[in-house]
Amino acid sequence: MPSNETENLRLELVTRAARAEPTTEGLASSQSNVCEKCFGTGVEVVPGKGARPCPCRAASSRDNLLRAARIPDRYSGCFLGNYDCDTRDQKNAFMYAAELINKYPAVDRGLLLTGPVGVGKTHLAVAILRALIAKGFPGVFYEFGSLLKQIQDSYNSISQTSEMRVLTPVYQAKILVLDELGASVPTDWVRDTMYQIINTRYNERRLTIFTTNFPDERERQAPDDQSFSKRVDKRVQPNTAYTLDERIGVPLRSRLYEMCRTVEIKGEDFRKIKA
Repeated sequence: MPSNETENLRLELVTRAARAEPTTEGLASSQSNVCEKCFGTGVEVVPGKGARPCPCRAASSRDNLLRAARIPDRYSGCFLGNYDCDTRDQKNAFMYAAELINKYPAVDRGLLLTGPVGVGKTHLAVAILRALIAKGFPGVFYEFGSLLKQIQDSYNSISQTSEMRVLTPVYQAKILVLDELGASVPTDWVRDTMYQIINTRYNERRLTIFTTNFPDERERQAPDDQSFSKRVDKRVQPNTAYTLDERIGVPLRSRLYEMCRTVEIKGEDFRKIKA
């Protein structure tokens, strides 16, 4: 059982991280109301002190960063404050997320969130990105399969973009959330592309938050274990039980150990529970 000191620390981390989060109400208000301090000019006049940049400009800048983050509409409501902490794994993941938010930029590793579908990995990754943007740091969200499709589309002769134009924001993003790592079939081209992305960010020491459904090790199953969640039908999909090493390759997995803290989240698929 965690000590009272640990629980108090967790509460403090949660409180600090919650203060950093933007709210949908706050964003809507900042976009619809004229600032009472500068009346939309961006310059606040302080009696006896003269003019200075208005604080509303900082809020406007954060709104612009949020729009540039490419967070899909599906995850527009994902915040740290509404992340479910029903299991011990989810509580631990929440604590690591809050700690990263509160300490950034004085951190040397991101997070690798692993676990089955529907346990809140993407929700937590987006919540971290939102909270860091609220602190004024730029970042972007990419779903790995969609990113690969954008790169492939850039090879089309009628495309108005290029591979480097697609990849440059991924390479240079101060904070990157790369969702569903390893989801695409690992062809040589996919592995090469993963290597370019991960190795570039590894060398530049840029903060990256990954999510993946692939575990580091296969679960050991009892011979009589017939639970649907653990059973793999070999007749239909004989090679689906991949580990992360097998999916992205040992060299890349090795880099991730240094780039990220691995946080495993187990639990039931919330989508199935809600259905």
